[in-house]
Amino acid sequence: MEYVTRIVIIGGGPGGYEAALVAAQLGAEVTVVDCDGLGGASVLTDCVPSKTLIATAEVMTTFDSSYEELGIIVADDTPHIEQAARVVGVDLGKVNRRVKRLALAQSHDITAAVTRAGARVMRGRGRLEGMQALDGSRKVVVRTADGSEETLTADAVLIATGGHPRELPDALPDGERILNWTQVYDLDELPEELIVVGSGVTGAEFAGAYQALGSRVTLVSSRDRVLPGEDPDAAAVLEDVFRRRGMNVMGRSRAQSAKRVGDRVEVTLADGRVITGSHCLMAVGAVPNSAGMGLEDAGVRLRESGHIWTDKVSRTTAPGVYAAGDVTGVFALASVAAMQGRIAMYHFLGDAVAPLNLKTVSSNVFTDPEIATVGYTQADVDGGKIDARVVKLPLLRNPRAKMQGIRDGFVKIFCRPGTGIVVGGVVVAPRASELIHPISIAVDNNLTVEQIANAFTVYPSLSGSIAEVARQLHTRKENGDG
Repeated sequence: MEYVTRIVIIGGGPGGYEAALVAAQLGAEVTVVDCDGLGGASVLTDCVPSKTLIATAEVMTTFDSSYEELGIIVADDTPHIEQAARVVGVDLGKVNRRVKRLALAQSHDITAAVTRAGARVMRGRGRLEGMQALDGSRKVVVRTADGSEETLTADAVLIATGGHPRELPDALPDGERILNWTQVYDLDELPEELIVVGSGVTGAEFAGAYQALGSRVTLVSSRDRVLPGEDPDAAAVLEDVFRRRGMNVMGRSRAQSAKRVGDRVEVTLADGRVITGSHCLMAVGAVPNSAGMGLEDAGVRLRESGHIWTDKVSRTTAPGVYAAGDVTGVFALASVAAMQGRIAMYHFLGDAVAPLNLKTVSSNVFTDPEIATVGYTQADVDGGKIDARVVKLPLLRNPRAKMQGIRDGFVKIFCRPGTGIVVGGVVVAPRASELIHPISIAVDNNLTVEQIANAFTVYPSLSGSIAEVARQLHTRKENGDG
């Protein structure tokens, strides 16, 4: 009788369910242990819900900012003296019900796909039990919803348990007025005045979305600018757009505490200033779900932050134990989690595998405009990490952008000075998440600016700006302009 490899995956997010699909296809016996529903935070409380909410906000923004310039007339009974007032509103309760419905449907689709592939799905919480056995196997104890326990034997275990919102001791969410990003979808009415604490990707996305939906938003940033981890030119464009649309952006303002005072929320800053609003959204990072799982006793090394240390093929320091996704702290993206999970299974099951290469990862900030990046960054160039030439072209010069009333954004490409090989890029534009793909292909395949410049583009199109930047970089290379 042929031996079947047993795989246990703890966590059903992108890292977990993608790994399950690969392992099942490669003939392993797979069990996925998950406590919330397949898809994890990405599908249920983070990526899918937030981008669905943002899709509604995007329609509002497009309508508000472009309809007059494009010649669209909105007929309503608003008194002439109030014509400048908003003529389109939003039913947040209805929006949030749609958000939850779509998230649940996506989770069900993933569960069906994993089950169809032959994997077993268990509802419960898993933990590692002790060290590796003499035969190389591992024990995973699963506590199910009814409190009973079942012990599974595995040849390999993948930890893909994700993370949860970080909380400040003096600003604990109550789910009503002080919220984390998993709780905003329970709101039935639009916050009148929303204070967003944290100007990273999550804070910026929600701040922009609620501003577009009609809230008066104050964005509290402890850093000099919004999106401190992103391209500085892109962050500057977004902050300018935020301010122009009426957002109160408070830089160098660290929140100390948040408390309810009746139907209001008071946020106290480190310098003693107090700001008030109807609601407060805490977006101050995430904490890995690595506690209480017996990891260190099983030989799994944790970083000081609680993240699991992994190598480039997703191995932990414990033989037979792999990890993927936000719990590793490698890159908090669903696409990276999925790749880590797939790599883990390819590696353990003996299939061909390439180590994780973060310099080919494309990512996107779903603000309006969106900010998409891939490869080496401006900080890498400025810090001397790589020698590269840079050209940035504003979208204002693009004919399609002019037709669509797009004023903000740019395309920026980085290439090596000698060969012209594309090593990175930034796109700030509506649907930048779609426009970054040709630059991603170039980075992944070591294409040159000449090759991009020589490829046909549609006229007029926003993607034409990518070819134009490549042409400028190629021309400078030929002219010896470094």
